[in-house]
Amino acid sequence: MRVLVTGASGFVGSHAVTALREAGHEPVPFVRNPEKARRVLGDLPVARGDIRDARAVRKALDGCDAVLHAAADLGVTGHAADLDGANVIGLENVLGQAVELGCDPVVHVSTVAVFVPPSEPTITTESPLASPKNGYGRSKVTGERYARGLGGVTIVYPGGVVGPGQPTLDALNEGFRSGLKQGWPLVPGGVCVLDVRDLAEALARCFEPGRGARRYLLGGNFLTWAQVAALCEEVTRRKVRTFPLPAGLLRGFGATLDALKKVVRVEYPLTRDAADFMLTMVPTDDTVTKDDLGITLRPVKDTVSDTLRWLAAEGHLDAARIGRLSS
Repeated sequence: MRVLVTGASGFVGSHAVTALREAGHEPVPFVRNPEKARRVLGDLPVARGDIRDARAVRKALDGCDAVLHAAADLGVTGHAADLDGANVIGLENVLGQAVELGCDPVVHVSTVAVFVPPSEPTITTESPLASPKNGYGRSKVTGERYARGLGGVTIVYPGGVVGPGQPTLDALNEGFRSGLKQGWPLVPGGVCVLDVRDLAEALARCFEPGRGARRYLLGGNFLTWAQVAALCEEVTRRKVRTFPLPAGLLRGFGATLDALKKVVRVEYPLTRDAADFMLTMVPTDDTVTKDDLGITLRPVKDTVSDTLRWLAAEGHLDAARIGRLSS
C-alpha cells in the first residue's frame, strides 16, 4: 500500500515511516525541508510541500492509496508554532482531500489533549471533547471536530510520546531532560507515557482498508509526577531533585516563564499551557486499542531508560546525570 505520510521528518512521523516499511507498505514522506528529511530518513524519496498549501497536498496525494497524517505543531513547551495553520488548515487540506479522493484508510494522529481537562477520572474514546484554555488544545479540538465530521477517518489519540530518535528535542523528551537537570515539580495530576516505537507500530497496524472510521485511544502508562521522579531514580540509581509545588504556583511560574521567553532564551520547558496538562491529566483506557490492534506496550521502565540513554548520547544530558545507564 502506498501511504502518504505528513510530518514524516518529525518524531512520530519518522518512526511511523520505519514501521510502515517493516509492515510491507511504501511510505511517501511529505516534507517541507528535504535536507532535514535526508538527515532523518536517509535517501528515501520524498514529496516536497507544506500541508498549508492545498495544491501541494493534492499533488502529493496523486498515486497514493492511503494517508497517515502525523503533522502538527505543538507550541506547548514554549516553541513558536503556527497552531491554526498546521492543526486546522493543514489538517483540513490533508484529511479533506484524502477522503474526497477515496484514500483508504485515512489515519489521523490526534492527541489525548482533546479530552483535557477531562470530565471523568479515566479518559476513553467516548469521553466528551474538552474546552481547553490553551491554544494548542483549542486548535486540536477544532481539527478533531472536522476529522470526525468527514467520516471514514481513523483517529488515534496518543499520550505523552517519548523515546529515542527525536529529530528536534521537544515535549515530554524535553521534560525528562529538564527533570534530571533542574528537578521534578511534585504537583497534582500526572502524565501518560507512551513509547514512540509502540505508537509507530500501532499506527502501522491501522493500515487495513475497508474498516471505515475508527477511534483508538493509546495514552500509555499513567504516572503521577512523584512516580516519574521515583522511576528516574530507580533506573539511574541516582538521587533526583524534587520540589513540591501548589497547583496555583506552578501555573503562575509557567505564565512568568511565558513572558520571560519572549525576551531571553530559557531552557526550562514549563509554560502556562504545559502546567494545565501536568495538573489535569488522568489515566486512559487503552484496552480496546491494544486488543483490536494486537499491541503490547513495552514496560515504562524500559521506555524511560532508553529515553535517558538517548538524551545522553545526543548530548542533551551529561552522562553523569543518567547514572548507571551511562555504562
